[in-house]
Amino acid sequence: MIHISFPDGAIREYQAGISALEIAKSISEGLAKKVLAAEVNGEVWDASRPINKDASLKLLTWGDAGAKSTFWHSSAHLMAEALEATFPGTKFGIGPAIDNGFYYDIDLGGQTINEEDLKKVEDKMKELAKQNNAYHRREVPKKEAIDYFSQKQDPYKLELLQDLQDGQITFYTQGGFTDLCRGPHIPNTGFIKAIKLTNIAGAYWRGNEKNKMLTRIYGITFPNQKELDDYLTLLEEAKKRDHRKLGKELELFTFSEKVGSGLPLWLPKGAMLRERLQQFLQKAQITSGYLPVITPHIGSKSLYVTSGHWDKYGKDSFQPITTPQEGEVFMLKPMNCPHHCEIYKSSPRSYRDLPLRLAEFGTVYRYEQSGELHGLTRVRGFTQDDAHLFCRPDQVKEEFKKVIDLVMFVFTSLDFSNFTAQVSLRDKEDRSKYIGGEENWEIAERSIMEAAAEKGLSTVIEYGEAAFYGPKLDFMVKDALGRSWQLGTIQVDYNLPERFELEYVDSDNTKKRPVMIHRAPFGSMERFVAVLLEHCGGNLPLWLSPQQVKVLPISDKYNDYAQKVSELLMAEDIRAEVDDRNEKIGKKIRDTELMKVPYMLVVGEKEMTDNTVSVRKHGEGDKGTLPNETFISELKSIIKEQMSGKKPTFPA
Repeated sequence: MIHISFPDGAIREYQAGISALEIAKSISEGLAKKVLAAEVNGEVWDASRPINKDASLKLLTWGDAGAKSTFWHSSAHLMAEALEATFPGTKFGIGPAIDNGFYYDIDLGGQTINEEDLKKVEDKMKELAKQNNAYHRREVPKKEAIDYFSQKQDPYKLELLQDLQDGQITFYTQGGFTDLCRGPHIPNTGFIKAIKLTNIAGAYWRGNEKNKMLTRIYGITFPNQKELDDYLTLLEEAKKRDHRKLGKELELFTFSEKVGSGLPLWLPKGAMLRERLQQFLQKAQITSGYLPVITPHIGSKSLYVTSGHWDKYGKDSFQPITTPQEGEVFMLKPMNCPHHCEIYKSSPRSYRDLPLRLAEFGTVYRYEQSGELHGLTRVRGFTQDDAHLFCRPDQVKEEFKKVIDLVMFVFTSLDFSNFTAQVSLRDKEDRSKYIGGEENWEIAERSIMEAAAEKGLSTVIEYGEAAFYGPKLDFMVKDALGRSWQLGTIQVDYNLPERFELEYVDSDNTKKRPVMIHRAPFGSMERFVAVLLEHCGGNLPLWLSPQQVKVLPISDKYNDYAQKVSELLMAEDIRAEVDDRNEKIGKKIRDTELMKVPYMLVVGEKEMTDNTVSVRKHGEGDKGTLPNETFISELKSIIKEQMSGKKPTFPA
């Protein structure tokens, strides 16, 4: 007999070899019909897999992230079966679940596939799903696995097998399709009721540009048609909100192949948006005792060897830069923290000097594969709102809590109210990818969890997501469409101070090591702007909008008055511009609406005579006529309240 512990604390006894699905049936037949997978001792398993020893068990249904991932991975196998039937001779690379759906990388062997073919594959998937074929897991000796895929002449699976040891290889079979796979999978194909294949793209095998380009087919599935319909509606809205589309329409940023892939060029309006964000955070940082620093865009390779970044990320960085001097090697800066360690080390430090908070909007460079680049969310050069706090061990938790307060201030001011704090810890088993001693890691992990609890944050724990030098608190923000983004991070680090031999003189006159806290509330300016644009659909809050007011004279006769109004606004630090084109007022209003300018001021004979403006608000229309001074006062009040996280209306 074995003992199974449930999330509510109950412990029940079962016969060894029982599956999670059988346990679900013993509780309720209705529950069993909803179970897609099971979490056994923190690991997601097939619901049908036997449990042979004492374990903790959580039954996973559609609302659980682990169940969705399992559902979509199983759907990738179903798509592969349909592709094999529709395009005989297809070879298969990998087919994982992703945040929304799944994909499979395939080699069609000279055949071609287009959007019309996707509908045929969808129909075949629906036909196969209705067969209610079970997903069968089988452990396979390595030789048998090699023989199987040799017979199928599948070079991709044979290459994957080279990295696997005998005894750790499993096959999954559903219907007439068998795949090399770790799993887990849902009980059977019948759970898959609604199917949509969404996109065809190219992808290099294993992400290596030197390898063959494969065809990547994306799809998504749901347990019912309504959820698919809702998702497709959301997808259409997401297309409208795509930051790449909005960035072009609003004239914020662009890219140039001559400059280089993944290197954004900020246009004047985008630069103004970035500057406002930067000024906003800089003001908050000064209030919180941060000191500004500036470091170069390059650094000696030895700097990153000392920090450990070379060993961990050297292959993901740009190639080293050599100089005419023999042995002199530099790198484009992939991280700001090593430079800040050297700034700390530039002067003797006392315990009275700590905490020392150094902040920089530092641009860093990382070589991302060209196929992974995506607008502003995945680039090769980006600016971090970086800061490093050097503190005594007894100050760590208090400093960490203060950083949480700063992140909350940023999120509140920008209307990111739906978020989860993710405590990212080391992998439970594999410690090889981390540096530093066990004791310091345990102290750092405990400090983060205690600080998060004391600030009342809703947290989830993710093992294996820590940085190589320390655990962290990542803020997973949901945007207006319910999509989750990682924005903002706080990390505790006992290791870089050790590697750089940082010291301070303590009250007992002995030398001690400080602790480092890394933090970036925005994460990176590029990614943050992208997420912000998609969150608000390009309708930026008034205080952030590059152009806050457009003054629209109804004819050339009123251009001078329009210019006077614009100058009044700019004198009060309100960003305004006059549209003095020889166009009808209706066209001026429509064009300004398309540019999502928050306020339009229409001026004509009456407004000029009375020193007033006729106010229109973007998306809402006419708001009445106000004296210039009243409008300016109202606008300044709105900006102030928005920056404090409140939501004012206009007119007040």
